[in-house]
Amino acid sequence: MESEPESVSDVVAAWIKGWVVSRGAAEPVAEPWGWTIDVGQVKHVSRHVVPEPDEATVRKLVEATSAPATWLKLFARDDVVRPWLGPGWQVDEPGFLMTLPLAPARTEVPSGYTLTSWTAGGVLRVLVRTGAGHFAARGQIAVTGTSAVADQIETAPGHQRRGLGSLVMRTLQNAALEAGATTGILVGTPQGQALYGALGWTTRSPMASLYFDPSDPASSGA
Repeated sequence: MESEPESVSDVVAAWIKGWVVSRGAAEPVAEPWGWTIDVGQVKHVSRHVVPEPDEATVRKLVEATSAPATWLKLFARDDVVRPWLGPGWQVDEPGFLMTLPLAPARTEVPSGYTLTSWTAGGVLRVLVRTGAGHFAARGQIAVTGTSAVADQIETAPGHQRRGLGSLVMRTLQNAALEAGATTGILVGTPQGQALYGALGWTTRSPMASLYFDPSDPASSGA
């Protein structure tokens, strides 16, 4: 089995490759400090991804930004990057970059649920429903070379703490392994970090998530 990417920058680069496939975003444009990605959504027009942020770089990006719904993904703690922001920048929920050496995982669908999966556009999707067909959980994973990026993992509030998140993750891991991937990568929420950690994922870096919305009076800028 191949080893996991060694540096945070390597992990971020692999994450980006899978993320753009998963989300149908444009190819990343390499910059001296990281990458720019056109996402093309009303609330998420584009994003700048900086694996090793420093004050000078972030301030330059902030000063050059005038388009609302531009995002910054900075692989550092919120409290480190907040002083570098300007008016109009809002702080979203933080994330955590995590990796996992892929290995076969046992899966079992809990009683009262069904699991279906399909692949489209290079992305494997998993859906868990109740016996009546109601949505319970979902997730997807994009394999690019030896890396597989898990994305949009979600469990409906009324179906949490029933093992469905673990079922989705293990199903995705097995599919990625069968597709030739050796390393799983994701960016999880604070809540997701606990679940993924229990499944063997290792946290590699915090990620500050910021977006530009000058119309919002709740600015995080100094």
